[in-house]
Amino acid sequence: MNDISRNNWNAMSDDRILSQIGEFVKHHRMEQNKTQAMLAEDAGISRSTLSLLERGDTVTVATLIRVLRVLDQLHIMDVFVVVRRQSPLALAQAERKKKQRVSFPKRRKTDKSNNENIDW
Repeated sequence: MNDISRNNWNAMSDDRILSQIGEFVKHHRMEQNKTQAMLAEDAGISRSTLSLLERGDTVTVATLIRVLRVLDQLHIMDVFVVVRRQSPLALAQAERKKKQRVSFPKRRKTDKSNNENIDW
């Protein structure tokens, strides 16, 4: 299997990338000692669709996900997770807006007539 860090994905053609994906699938299938028929059945696809994938032909993303799931390789989808980063300025502004202390509700002024009725 090729070391992915050596690949320049931007320089590759779409066909070469599809071929690389096919090699990845085939490598992991064979590593798990599964035939195309076994993997295809477990993934709920036809053997010919799996063959297309391994040859680098176009298949749907859903098909690829099914195959990766069966091969226990879904972790490679981590690269698609979007991490929202807050700018340092926005972070500082948010910190400044945080409450610095607890405030109690304002007390209502009591009516003097109510206070006069209190027996001490």
